[in-house]
Amino acid sequence: MTSGPEARPVPSADIFAKCPSRTLDDYRTAEDLGLNPFYRELSSEIGPTITYAGTEAIMLGSNNYLGLTTDPRVKKAAMEAVGRYGTGVTGSRLLNGTLPLHRELEELLADWVGMETALVFTTGYQANLGLISTLVAEGDAVFCDSAAHASLVDGARLADGALRAFFHNRPNSLRRGLRSWRSQPDAGGVLVAVDGIYSMEGDWAPLAEIRGLCDEYEARLLVDEAHALGVVGPEGAGTAAATGVRADLIMSTFSKSLASCGGFIAGPVDVIGFLRLFCRPILFTASNVPASLGAALAAAKIARQEDWRREVVVRLAGRLRSGLADLGYNVGGPTESAIVPVHIDDLVKTGLLWRALLDRGVYTNCSLPPAVQRPMLRTSVMATHTEEHIDRALEAFGDVAREGIIDAERERVLALLQVGEPNELSQQF
Repeated sequence: MTSGPEARPVPSADIFAKCPSRTLDDYRTAEDLGLNPFYRELSSEIGPTITYAGTEAIMLGSNNYLGLTTDPRVKKAAMEAVGRYGTGVTGSRLLNGTLPLHRELEELLADWVGMETALVFTTGYQANLGLISTLVAEGDAVFCDSAAHASLVDGARLADGALRAFFHNRPNSLRRGLRSWRSQPDAGGVLVAVDGIYSMEGDWAPLAEIRGLCDEYEARLLVDEAHALGVVGPEGAGTAAATGVRADLIMSTFSKSLASCGGFIAGPVDVIGFLRLFCRPILFTASNVPASLGAALAAAKIARQEDWRREVVVRLAGRLRSGLADLGYNVGGPTESAIVPVHIDDLVKTGLLWRALLDRGVYTNCSLPPAVQRPMLRTSVMATHTEEHIDRALEAFGDVAREGIIDAERERVLALLQVGEPNELSQQF
């Protein structure tokens, strides 16, 4: 520990010297103990159940919210796209990577979210990275919610403008930041970036209040609808549509409800045109493979038409949430989304719960700092789950709670890790 300013690590002449680390040691130890939840290999398609290590498990760890990755219509569209256009375009959108599928998909997406036009990117991460790093110039600022997705934050870090954060879902914190920024005589433009539904907790941004602040302080509003598109709002158009809030820009991905991989930005014609010409991540990245475009296009059409999917996914998520709460698990406050967090607040217990559930045929996601503020299991539901799937998952959670194995195993694991308290562990297994 140091009493003054934080000591900077002394650089090494060997750039590889930083790679061996306590974090890596803990990761390997967790692997040896069977408690490493990362990079697990799944040997089946990602549906309501999956095959892991040769056995079936209920999948509560996927963003396949509408269950469309296994839909025959989506599979057929992907195969037809490959049959017509091949396996890849081997070039950027700018040069030889734009297909008729791009145009059709962009028109559908813009109409869906109520924007003038849209631009499709190869990944959702790339979409946020490209938008913010291109749009926020020197003298401008981007204000990000402190729980905003990493792609929003990293885009802001790459931008020439300033990055400012405000407390999660705290409009008053945003107000203070905007007021301070506008008090500067040379302050430029402002972009406020929020998730419509936050990926870990499943909570909604207070869009009406944020929109009001953007209007008051002459800021533009970007809403990342990655975890909302297809799940909430009229025709599944997302949180902005659900709340009647006008966003200046909408971003979303294909890798959740749209059963594919990619992303898009939707907004005014001039802004999208600016991105087409100056956004480096789209100019210098190979375009989407045809299969991803075909699948996303088919999934988007289905998502808009089949209301039962969002009705079922929200209802089943509510069933899971209330059942876990009845068992004594901390699932946070009520929210309308496909996501159900299970807060553990202890790194070792989180890993042990993940393993115990997997042993009982339930696959969940371990979310650990720094990705989240405190350790938790992130569970999510699909429209293709059944009530029986949810009840079986709740039975597994109940068995673990009744057997009391987590507290007993925690002491053994801590002894093997040779630490006294969980907060002495590094931030990841």
